[in-house]
Amino acid sequence: MGLFSGLLGNAGAVDQAQLVKDYGKLLTPSENIELGFKLIRDTFIFTNKRMILVDKQGITGSKVEYLSVTYKSISRFSIETAGTFDLDAELKIWISSEVQPSIRKQFNKSVDVYEVQKVLAQHVLG
Repeated sequence: MGLFSGLLGNAGAVDQAQLVKDYGKLLTPSENIELGFKLIRDTFIFTNKRMILVDKQGITGSKVEYLSVTYKSISRFSIETAGTFDLDAELKIWISSEVQPSIRKQFNKSVDVYEVQKVLAQHVLG
């Protein structure tokens, strides 16, 4: 992921082995990481059981919030592909019956947004 994309808040794919090394302690014994993306300091992870959003806070990033979202609580989601002038793809996720998306993430061109949609669809639609 380039510095410019990172500064704009775009997500880039993260190696699965690195995700397991960094966040394996969050997983249950039967849980596996399937896909993960990193923003400047934040990470979000798709496992076979839930989505985990890692939010590093403060100047040093030493305070961290780990938000777990079960796939059954996701009521709908959408992807918006990158265009000619808009180089970012966007993922929106609605939790339960909320009117506005609870989660919004932008991806740079290095991320296959269709793969992200496929993982979500596989788990949400069952």
